[in-house]
Amino acid sequence: MIEIEKIEKDPVKDNAVEIVERKGIGHPDSICDGVAESISQALCQEYINRFGKILHHNTDEVQLVAGDSSPEIGGGEINEKIYLLLTGRATKEFKGEKIPVDEIAVETAKKYIEENFKELSPKNFKIESKIGETSTDLEQVYEELSSNDTSFGVGHAPLSEMEKTVLNIANKLPEEVEEVGEDVKVMGARRKNEKQITVAAAVISNRINSLEEYKQVISRIGEFAEEESEFEEVEVNVNTADNYEEDSIYITETGTSAEMGDDGSVGRGNRVNGLITPNRSMSMEAASGKNPVTHVGKIYNLKAKSISEKISDATDSFTQVKLLAQIGSSIKKPQIAHIETTAENKEKIRSIVEGELENMEEIRDKAVEGSLTTF
Repeated sequence: MIEIEKIEKDPVKDNAVEIVERKGIGHPDSICDGVAESISQALCQEYINRFGKILHHNTDEVQLVAGDSSPEIGGGEINEKIYLLLTGRATKEFKGEKIPVDEIAVETAKKYIEENFKELSPKNFKIESKIGETSTDLEQVYEELSSNDTSFGVGHAPLSEMEKTVLNIANKLPEEVEEVGEDVKVMGARRKNEKQITVAAAVISNRINSLEEYKQVISRIGEFAEEESEFEEVEVNVNTADNYEEDSIYITETGTSAEMGDDGSVGRGNRVNGLITPNRSMSMEAASGKNPVTHVGKIYNLKAKSISEKISDATDSFTQVKLLAQIGSSIKKPQIAHIETTAENKEKIRSIVEGELENMEEIRDKAVEGSLTTF
């Protein structure tokens, strides 16, 4: 079950090219991820409060249809609201008691939007819930704490310099530059010794009063990106589609492109480590919104990340982990746990892996309390 393979170094270091991307929390795909995960957390709490346990659900099917806006320097107009469709499956009745799943989902989506954005608010959305009743077949698997899918999860640690750079810039930029909304997309590219960062940042229109102020914001974004970089030398480009001569600049009313033409969907963006890394092994599972009890598409990706981090920290190594689940089998007993690491001590590594697999409840508990990120 547990296969430990010795490698000499992080394989990405041998690549002539490394590409890393992050979509900030205001990107339409990330909005869907955040809403889906918050709904799962809310349902978990509701089920626990009513019945003392988490009932079966998967709310990983949130779709965003962009609205329409007319942004102008100093403030423009919202012409059409963003449409947010909440779908998936959940237990709506248990032991004769009905659970208001759709109402909980809509209120949770509103709360998430209210708490996580500068300008974007629930009034900018039309929100509809169409969450269906859960599958009775999966309810049985759920009760037995067995894997509800044949799927795999992957993780690696530590992050490369480019991965750290992209993650830090995207996460910190909206806090550091007040004129920037949460829709920040950062692309990092390393080509041998050349490093380049491209930032797309939605500037909030009512926080600037002239084109000159906009240019100053762009300059500050570039300076911040350089400061956050893990590299001594890096080329930073910001909002490269701008055309000042034609007054074509990236401004928004709400700080997200979702207001004017960019749709979104769960699982189309960042993986559970917050990044999109084509040079790494990746799972295409949408972790956000999946139940944290038996859905290995979520649990195994989060657990693979946790195992790789703990091995790396304990042995000062680079480690990558792949966990393969088989539907119907215990989630604590993956079909394969493949560990590739630069560490030497196999006994110590095996002990860490076995302890982590035995403690699958840790993922469940942290997911319910919201202390794990899924995107």
